[in-house]
Amino acid sequence: MATTNDLKNGLVLNLDGQLWTVVEFQHVKPGKGGAFVRTTLKNVLNGKVVDKTFNAGTKVETATVDKRTMQYLYADGEDFVFMDSESYDQINVPGATVGDAAKYLLDNAEVTIGFHEGTALYIELPTSIEVEVTYTEPGMQGDRSTGGTKPAEVATGASVPVPLFVNIGDKIKVDTRDGRYLGRV
Repeated sequence: MATTNDLKNGLVLNLDGQLWTVVEFQHVKPGKGGAFVRTTLKNVLNGKVVDKTFNAGTKVETATVDKRTMQYLYADGEDFVFMDSESYDQINVPGATVGDAAKYLLDNAEVTIGFHEGTALYIELPTSIEVEVTYTEPGMQGDRSTGGTKPAEVATGASVPVPLFVNIGDKIKVDTRDGRYLGRV
């Protein structure tokens, strides 16, 4: 248990049996009435974001989330297999938990997985990856870097909008948070 004075970004709370992470918080002391804490919370499992207000000093239940660095090995049907970098234990993480991160999982990539009571809650990828373009339409004479974009399929299977000068076989840097092209490598 903690009080609202202990809230900080990234803290995981257990509210009504669901896990919520604190995205943003603000202590407010109005001129009239008691102080309160305004928070923005994100559901750890489904990503839903809500605003919640607590009276100052209210007790809130915290949840322990164990973050471990793991290495992605391979996909096994709907599941993804990861190996603990320290103990070499292998675990299966359901595809629903991996979610959109699957589009940017490279073989042997180091990821951070958050666990609560032995259950994988979420996966944090590095903010960017370097990946090879496996297919894209050829660029035309006169294509410029400031021109438009075209879709390109990368080695992980994701489709990334890239500038017209990018060709098959080029290595590009992609932002894993929103799938944006960051540049050639």
